[in-house]
Amino acid sequence: MRFVDEAVITVEAGDGGNGVASFRREKFVPFGGPDGGDGGRGGSVFVEADENTGTLVDYRYTRRFRAERGKNGSGANCAGRGGESVVLKVPVGTTIVDTDSGDIIGDLVAHGQKVMVATGGDGGLGNTHFKSSTNRAPRKCTHGIKGENREIRLELKVLADVGLLGMPNAGKSTFIRAVSAAKPKVADYPFTTMVPNLGVVDADSHRSFVMADIPGLIEGAAEGAGLGIRFLKHLARTRILLHIVDVEPIDGSDPAYNAKAIMQELQKFSPTLAKLPVVLVLNKLDQLSEDTREEWCQHILEELEWTGPVFKTSGLLEQGTKPVVYYLMDQIEQQRERELEDPEYAAQIREFREQLEAETREQTIAAKEAYRAMRRAQRDGEMDDDEDFDDEDDGDMEVFYVR
Repeated sequence: MRFVDEAVITVEAGDGGNGVASFRREKFVPFGGPDGGDGGRGGSVFVEADENTGTLVDYRYTRRFRAERGKNGSGANCAGRGGESVVLKVPVGTTIVDTDSGDIIGDLVAHGQKVMVATGGDGGLGNTHFKSSTNRAPRKCTHGIKGENREIRLELKVLADVGLLGMPNAGKSTFIRAVSAAKPKVADYPFTTMVPNLGVVDADSHRSFVMADIPGLIEGAAEGAGLGIRFLKHLARTRILLHIVDVEPIDGSDPAYNAKAIMQELQKFSPTLAKLPVVLVLNKLDQLSEDTREEWCQHILEELEWTGPVFKTSGLLEQGTKPVVYYLMDQIEQQRERELEDPEYAAQIREFREQLEAETREQTIAAKEAYRAMRRAQRDGEMDDDEDFDDEDDGDMEVFYVR
């Protein structure tokens, strides 16, 4: 199944049915009077969050959805039947945006949450509504009202408490395999992970959180290098960032330099996202000898001038991962409790989230426009083929939600 995290579709609500002008015709009932029924209401279009749906691929190729028109009224005061509504199923975590105004129509963060995106038109009135003492045989009726028609953009952001951040091949997928039941692809080459993966991490009985692994970043990602910043928006709803650093990169590069490059790319993408709490994990310690391990880790921390929380792990051997899990669980629970107990803090968090959502949406749209401009320039012969990077539609991609 292909992983699609954004789609633009057109939704059309049904028009209202027309009212009719009719008169009662019955034996022994002269001058029966008007009996024209009203038209039925047009169907509306709804978008509903469904936890059994994991991608927006259904809306990549089918881009127009139309609800049924209301039926016309008829005689004997019979109103027309209302049109059938359309319910579009989307993954939990989908934001619905009006493409014309840029306004957010809805943010679906819970299973079963539903929002109306196009309202069906009211039915027309039959001539019964226009009778009066001075107009006993009205021949007037009205047409149904047109249904709402709009273009909307569906944006999927995975819902996770912790987001993994790091260079390609830093061991992010191995780490999430070590602490959860998620089984993302793992290999000894960069960009093994091509789509976000989610895993539910169990700290203790009845204590768990969701961790998201996104494709790795490289220096220049904000300008489109590697996979660019396409998947960074999926970190917008996390509470904590877990920065995985490979202490002994296979290419011989400096791990401290790599870590700084990642934070710089994060800052370029969204200054607000860069303000999230960051936990540093020095990973792949099994690649170092025990004699040089502590000295090398200390050198990296000094180069980074790191003063925040830091852990030393080996995801492959599952060494040192439990303390990370317990620390993250404690931090998440503290944040949740404070939000419940302190309304002012909860309001600040909501404001922070809104700003973060706006920034990531703006940057993602800008990145897509730059990508399309690059593709047009390449087709027009203004750019060499070797400057191209993979099309966002290439390849089959999967997203996993695993407990």
